[in-house]
Amino acid sequence: MKILFAFLFFLFVRVGIAQTPPPRLIIRGDDMGYAHGGNEALIKCYKDGIETSIEVLVPSPWFPEAVQMLAENPTVDVGIHLTLSSEWDNIKWRPLSDCPSLRDADGYFYPMIYPNKNYPKRSVIENNWQLADVEKEFRAQIELALKKIPRISHISGHMGCTGMGDDVKALVKRLAQEYKIDIDPGTLGVTSIGYIGVHNTSEEKIDSFLKMLDSLEAGKTYLFVDHPGLDTPELRAIHHIGYEQVAIDRQGVTDCWTNARVKERIKTRGIQLISYKDLAK
Repeated sequence: MKILFAFLFFLFVRVGIAQTPPPRLIIRGDDMGYAHGGNEALIKCYKDGIETSIEVLVPSPWFPEAVQMLAENPTVDVGIHLTLSSEWDNIKWRPLSDCPSLRDADGYFYPMIYPNKNYPKRSVIENNWQLADVEKEFRAQIELALKKIPRISHISGHMGCTGMGDDVKALVKRLAQEYKIDIDPGTLGVTSIGYIGVHNTSEEKIDSFLKMLDSLEAGKTYLFVDHPGLDTPELRAIHHIGYEQVAIDRQGVTDCWTNARVKERIKTRGIQLISYKDLAK
């Protein structure tokens, strides 16, 4: 009798495991358009790595190249990375619309969304921004994105600009529904997750990413976000106070997302890589 009970229990456990869906993971690469080296890295991480979605900064200087690269890679999922800031010291971008409350004295976006001690009084929050201007600019970015990249599937926010209070959150939701790009991971049971451990160097990123992969639970869906780049002279010239090692940091993301150990761990753990579009199915 004990043997029969043990066998039935073993069978029950095996069937239960077999019926439990694997962890699902979205790998989102942000900021396409901010630099040529960023564009190259984002496409590399999709073609040769594990990236599943790419977010595009529409007002950014390398947006036209991003449009062309995405046209050449028609299967990658694309989101509009709405922006109201231009954070780098040596390269700037301006609004697409006439939105005076969102521009600095030189006509650029402010460098920061929220107050930053290194950039006093140079954040959107500190400069009497108007909701009407936010709506005007968001619409301009969405409409240009959809014109140039019709397969856009969703919206995300750069440096937290889509979370500047309940009015902005409601506006973004309304626009997403109006333009039929309303795939919101936050309302679809998706858990945001990050590196587990120190992640400064490439090797540290890989090790911490592997620990993150090992922590994923069956039946759950996760979102991991980072910013691929290449350690080139171009990216070494891109920085702001408090984030000076941009090229090294973002090369580490590219190294991690294209790493053979990372890809093998995803395979052996049975982790299902998905995109935003898969959430809508």
